[in-house]
Amino acid sequence: MLTCRALLVTEALLFYAVLSHSWRPCTDLLPLDLLARVLPQQGQATSPQVQLVQSRGSRGLRLSSSMATLLSFPASQIFINCDFFPAEFSLVTTFKMPRLRQKRNEYIFSMVGEEADSLLLGLRVSQNCIHLMVNHPSAGRRSRLTFKEVRLDDNHWHTIVLAVTGPHAALTIDCGLPLELTHVHPFPAALSTRGSRVFIGTRRRRTGRFSGLLRQLVLLPGSDATSRLCPSSDPHLAELVVPQVLMSTPIRSDWPGPVYPYEAEVTVTAGSRPPCSRAEEGQLWFNVPRKSVHMCDGLMWKSLFGGSERLDYLEDFQDLYTFSETFDMEVFSIPSAGLFMAAANRDSGPGSGIYRWTNGSFGLHQNISTQEARAWKHFTIDGQSFLVVANSKEVEPELSVIYRWNGRRQRFVRHQTLETHAAVDWEAFHMHNHSFLVVANHRRARDSNHNINSVIYRWNQKSKLFEVNQTLSTSGAYDWEFFTIGPYHFLVVANTFDGQTTVISSTIYVWLNGRFRTFQNIPTLGATDWETFEIDGRFFLAVANSQKVSERGPSLYSINSTVYELSTISWTFIRFQDILTHSALDWEFFTVGQEKFLVVANSHDGRSYSVNSVVYRWQGYEGFVPVHNLPTFGCRDWEHFSTDRGSFLVYSSATSRLSKVFKFRTY
Repeated sequence: MLTCRALLVTEALLFYAVLSHSWRPCTDLLPLDLLARVLPQQGQATSPQVQLVQSRGSRGLRLSSSMATLLSFPASQIFINCDFFPAEFSLVTTFKMPRLRQKRNEYIFSMVGEEADSLLLGLRVSQNCIHLMVNHPSAGRRSRLTFKEVRLDDNHWHTIVLAVTGPHAALTIDCGLPLELTHVHPFPAALSTRGSRVFIGTRRRRTGRFSGLLRQLVLLPGSDATSRLCPSSDPHLAELVVPQVLMSTPIRSDWPGPVYPYEAEVTVTAGSRPPCSRAEEGQLWFNVPRKSVHMCDGLMWKSLFGGSERLDYLEDFQDLYTFSETFDMEVFSIPSAGLFMAAANRDSGPGSGIYRWTNGSFGLHQNISTQEARAWKHFTIDGQSFLVVANSKEVEPELSVIYRWNGRRQRFVRHQTLETHAAVDWEAFHMHNHSFLVVANHRRARDSNHNINSVIYRWNQKSKLFEVNQTLSTSGAYDWEFFTIGPYHFLVVANTFDGQTTVISSTIYVWLNGRFRTFQNIPTLGATDWETFEIDGRFFLAVANSQKVSERGPSLYSINSTVYELSTISWTFIRFQDILTHSALDWEFFTVGQEKFLVVANSHDGRSYSVNSVVYRWQGYEGFVPVHNLPTFGCRDWEHFSTDRGSFLVYSSATSRLSKVFKFRTY
């Protein structure tokens, strides 16, 4: 069966004029830029109905709310040889739109019969859905093809490709996996365009006007445009044909084309440090004393240029006594609620604490019952905040729990339980418009087997629950890390112990054809953590090696942990730098101004738990060099966070109730 994902053969795809004796399609086979056709040409006056807006670094067109003159052109301008819409085609559009109210529909484009004001074809967006409206003249009815649970009204740029051939349709969002549908009513083989007009951003009426930004709108007759756009280094802004006025390069002063009213969705604040949250994302702050400019990334202010901060030293800021020894700390923000930290505490009796940043320090906000908690992970789905705990106590049944933030009660409430096996870690990630969780199952209790499956779960949008999506064989799994490089998505697992030795391989997986598949195996020594980061376009993975244990010889704790770099030649991760560590359990990457740092959690040197954890600074060709030694006791985890009072590091201890917060002193 022919699907929209295959390259469509030209002769089989276009509807040819039946009265013509030559092989001439109704329109050109080249991409047709519909957006450019409603923009004035060189020498023409600009339309007051169109405004040029730059948002998140890219330009789009905003339609006037008054829309005294609707943007349109006769369909005969593109259907030059006959009056029929191609039976097989793809539509490419790039847009950014705000959250829509329920039952509100907005048209990206439409084709309307002028005399009867009848909708022949339309692309329409509603909350979580996109619809293709089609008129079937022979049957005397109109059909609607709907792709559900696609979040496009999230105030972010998206590029979609809608490919149609007969009863089959495929929707590709941001170069992700295609969503395919089969319609009971095939697309008409002879949809007449005679006497019709193409409208941009409307359905010819005032209602249903597109309220967002349009950057690209292209009709490609006869083929699926996905292969022309994807893969892309920036899939949210993948380009087929973008009008010149919207291109990323600045418009020169001698630009011969029309000049549009222009604005940027950004404000600049001067003076003392303003708040930085999701509401201020993309806004600028000018630090007058330092003569530096900073941008809010939704969590903290990032220096753009000027007097960049430099790390001088770290000072003891807060002693935090938890219910029991703490294996992990998760720092996260909830819009309108503030900054929080979840502590994964060893003892089941008192459970684990959720701490809230209030008046410049962390204080206990909520206590949650846990079973020898080893890790917390915070994530969001459709703006809703969740926390999932990895419970490691080997009791029947072994259950880890997902909690949901209740805004009215200002508390986390139980949402779902999942069966796990001595769970040590959770990783949450979003990919191809779906939300996922993956658990690190360390050991099965009934037979003490470390070689078991870890499980990937996918969020079911209808049931609002996670369901098993895939299992992966692991050996004493200790940590998962998700990362994206260009259009490719990866998962890497830290395998610690196979029942006999810690000298085993940890595995990197890549997402291909709807599943994670093995990409590379890397030899590790009791791997406990992976940390991924990017520096100047270079991609790195750092592994924390905890100990060398085998059937022969003593256990070794002072061993090398390794930083790997992705080779753009072999497309594998290769060894970049070895760093001597002491039963390392965690790496944390962070930045201060323009400087990059790694801090390691050293927990044990074979004799004592009282060992220094080390902060390393990136120095280019030299790699990471040690700059600060921090006395720690049984250090298990590091977390970096920033508030309006500065930047901080917090560490947890797996051998003491005392965790500590350090504050950065900068100059």
